[in-house]
Amino acid sequence: GARYLREVYIKADPNCTGRVTVPVLWDKETGTIVNNESREIIRMFDIEFDGIAQSDISFYPENLREEIDKTIDAIYQPINNGVYRAGFATSQQAYEEGVTDLFDALDYWEGVLGKQRYLCGDRITEADWCMFTTLLRFDSVYYFHFKCNWQRILDYPNLWNYLKDLYHQPGVKETCNIDHIKQHYYRSHPFINPSGIVPKGPQISFND
Repeated sequence: GARYLREVYIKADPNCTGRVTVPVLWDKETGTIVNNESREIIRMFDIEFDGIAQSDISFYPENLREEIDKTIDAIYQPINNGVYRAGFATSQQAYEEGVTDLFDALDYWEGVLGKQRYLCGDRITEADWCMFTTLLRFDSVYYFHFKCNWQRILDYPNLWNYLKDLYHQPGVKETCNIDHIKQHYYRSHPFINPSGIVPKGPQISFND
C-alpha cells in the first residue's frame, strides 16, 4: 500500500522526478504503472480487458469509432481543457478566450443534445464519459473556482438532463463523490484559493 500517490510513482520508477498525476492504472502483478493518460485508460478498459471482464457492453463500437474519436477531439480543447484554460489563466485575455471557447462549445452541444440522446447518437460511447467528468464537476467547482460562471450546467436543459442520465447509469453514481471533488480542487490550488476554504454549497441533486 501507499499513503501518497508519489510513492506509487517512485515504486514504478525509483528515479521518477516528474509530476504526479491522476488517473493511474496500476498493475499489481508486475508492480508498475501501466498508464496515466485518461483517454488511453478508457480505451484500454474497453478493448484490452475483453478477455477478463464479463461484459458485452462496448463504449467504442467499431461502426462508430471514427465519429467517437472526432467527438472526443472536438470536446477536449474547448470543454475538458477549457475549464483549466480559464481557471489557470494569468491574464484577462487568456481567461476570456478560454471562457468564450468553453461556453460556445457548451452551447453547441446543448443544441446537439436537443436532437439526439447522446453525443454520437442513440447509444452511450467513450465520448459521453469524456464529457461526463467535466459536466459532473462544473456547477460545484468550475463555475466558482475557475470562474466559469457565465452559466451553470443546470441552466442548459439538454445538458443537464444528459448529465443526470449518465449519472444514473448502473454503477456510476457510486463512484461520484462531490465532496471529495470539492476538497481536491479547492485545497489543491493555493494560487487560486489561498485560504483553502472549501465552500459548503451549492446544493445539487441529480435526482430532480
